[in-house]
Amino acid sequence: MKQQAPIAITGGRLVTPAGVVESTLRLAEGRIASVGASLEDGDEVVDARGQLVAPGLVDLGVFAIDKPAFHFGGITRAALMPDQSPPLDFPSRVRFAAQSGKPDFWVHPLAGATVGLAGSQLAEIALMRDGGARAIATGRSWIADSGVMLRLLQYAAMLDMVVVSHAEDGGLAGKAVATAGEMATRLGLPSAPAEAEALAVARDIDLAELAGARLHLRQVTTARALELVRQAKARGVAVTAGVTPAHFMLSDLALAEFRTFARMSPPLRPEEDRQAVIAAIGDGTIDVVSSGHDPRGPEDKRLPFADAAPGMAGAETLLAMVLTLVRDGVIDMERAFALVAANPAAILGVDAGVIREGAEADIAVVDPERPWVVDSRKMEAQAGNTPFDRQPAQGRVTALWKGGVAIAL
Repeated sequence: MKQQAPIAITGGRLVTPAGVVESTLRLAEGRIASVGASLEDGDEVVDARGQLVAPGLVDLGVFAIDKPAFHFGGITRAALMPDQSPPLDFPSRVRFAAQSGKPDFWVHPLAGATVGLAGSQLAEIALMRDGGARAIATGRSWIADSGVMLRLLQYAAMLDMVVVSHAEDGGLAGKAVATAGEMATRLGLPSAPAEAEALAVARDIDLAELAGARLHLRQVTTARALELVRQAKARGVAVTAGVTPAHFMLSDLALAEFRTFARMSPPLRPEEDRQAVIAAIGDGTIDVVSSGHDPRGPEDKRLPFADAAPGMAGAETLLAMVLTLVRDGVIDMERAFALVAANPAAILGVDAGVIREGAEADIAVVDPERPWVVDSRKMEAQAGNTPFDRQPAQGRVTALWKGGVAIAL
């Protein structure tokens, strides 16, 4: 599916790396042809007056491809975690996944780090890279064997690929569904200390530094672990960190009603950790906000809290939740789109996520003030397991292009 005619988006406020500017954006032959140029004969004109014109979102680390949900949320590309059935630990599976979004969505598979994601034997990573894998991921779990993790990081450094790690010490976390503390004690839920994350982060950072590898910690949710990331960046370690909106919007107080939509991995944290995540987004310690999109049906969620599967359907609410940080003065608009577009695109090595001449014409028009209410019953995802159910939100995508081709919303 190729762009047939040039498009000029006029009257909008362009979210560029240098700031938000009122200008015209031209798209031609699937690329951004110019920023700020005049209209040309034959241009299809789109009036974006009063709205933002921004790069399409790049969602780093999703567990399912729900194209209607991603389109609703302004997401044009997603990095697919290897936790599939069967797992993405073999070149042909990666190659198939890389084609699965066509023609109106980009899927970037993450190669399974180990065979069967079991954490013991390295998979055929180089062949999976040739099949379309954009990075390597440990999956939902942490690689407990430090020798295996070091070999993985050394191999990744040789291939110039990023390792995406789930930083949670499984030996400490066990089958915990909550963070040890007052709420877990009151509710009688199996819990694990927050140090399970800090220990995993500390080890993975040290091994990445030793191997000279690039490491992305997919979710960092505690104050102690965030300080470790902050210190590592200060000494030049090639580490980036991510988080999902649940961990800056909600604390473990959301567990009070035992509603399994709040069952997450890692679990929701106490308020002081939530505030630390917000501060880390503000000061640049956190590089990426992703949806963690993981739709779970009634068979996984309509269970006692301790038995329910973790995960949230996050694609549709990602942008609206990040825009709350802009309204609260934590970040500005260009930083918001760096978190959800430019930075994840850079980690994956794709020429998108930014409004710049020559970049892929993946573009979203956004009404940042448009109100709506999150409703789990009406979501476009395979399942509506959102912890933000019935919450008022602001910010909706009104138009979307992938490679200069309009996508119906």
